[in-house]
Amino acid sequence: MSGHGAPLVGANELAAAGESGMRAVIVAASWHTQIMDGLVDGALRAAADAGIKTPEVIRVPGTFELPVAASRLAHSYDTVIALGVVIRGGTPHFDYVCQGATLGLTDVSVRTGVPVGFGVLTCDTEEQAIARAGLEGSIEDKGYEAMSAGLQTALVLTRR
Repeated sequence: MSGHGAPLVGANELAAAGESGMRAVIVAASWHTQIMDGLVDGALRAAADAGIKTPEVIRVPGTFELPVAASRLAHSYDTVIALGVVIRGGTPHFDYVCQGATLGLTDVSVRTGVPVGFGVLTCDTEEQAIARAGLEGSIEDKGYEAMSAGLQTALVLTRR
């Protein structure tokens, strides 16, 4: 969710994650360095705003590899933040990677009970991805949003 439909997260909500000692890990793809660096920086800013000790950042080759890394790491953290980008090309590969990453990360979250902050950009062009990556001049910050969502969900689950 983004734009006008995105939930607003207050500093107090995020601060509760830091006060509770939550641990987060960021699993990020390596392709499209500029975009990925923006997403990771956004997630790290959200973690800092929450008072979370600097999360470990694990890099995997691409977006398709995010689910297996998230699955292995989920049991050691309160939330896993998955960051990647898939840009449409001229083949069905885009659809396969998008579906594999989405279903795989959903499976990790449901199977382990550990929230996965979903920060995978699926865009038609590189320009669209840059606009969503939290870089200077971007209209969205999906890395920040993914970390915020993961932490908020982890907080909800700890209150149960």
